[in-house]
Amino acid sequence: MNYKYTSRSEQNTMEIAENIESEKFPGMVICLYGELGSGKTVFAKGFAKALGITDTITSPTFSLVKEYLDGEMPLFHMDVYRLDESNEEFGLDDYLNQDGVCLIEWPEMIESQLPEERLDIKIKIVDDETRVLVFTPYGEKYEDLCEAVL
Repeated sequence: MNYKYTSRSEQNTMEIAENIESEKFPGMVICLYGELGSGKTVFAKGFAKALGITDTITSPTFSLVKEYLDGEMPLFHMDVYRLDESNEEFGLDDYLNQDGVCLIEWPEMIESQLPEERLDIKIKIVDDETRVLVFTPYGEKYEDLCEAVL
């Protein structure tokens, strides 16, 4: 089952991310799909803010992973745009097996390496301010999260 949310501003996108964060759990994986400028990093900023992370959140495009360890639980913010399925040395499993939250931008680049249980969020641009976020939960924990928040 899919859930939809219409965001009319960056603030709305950050607020829905904060609401999702309120239902966080160790080992959580959120995959963020969307074209450049759709709001993937904006979502990450809202999630990080709700976790209590004080660092400035930027896209980890050139470093692959940014680790934020000063919040309620670790946040691993990934941008895997530059990877492909053959890039095994990335070490995704190392992050998935920690008690933090993984936010993955451009997850389609490593589709076969993603865990079966996760939350996919597809962000579609409508106009300069409006985005439609489509949430697809995989697994009972993620279904419960969507039911609680959306």
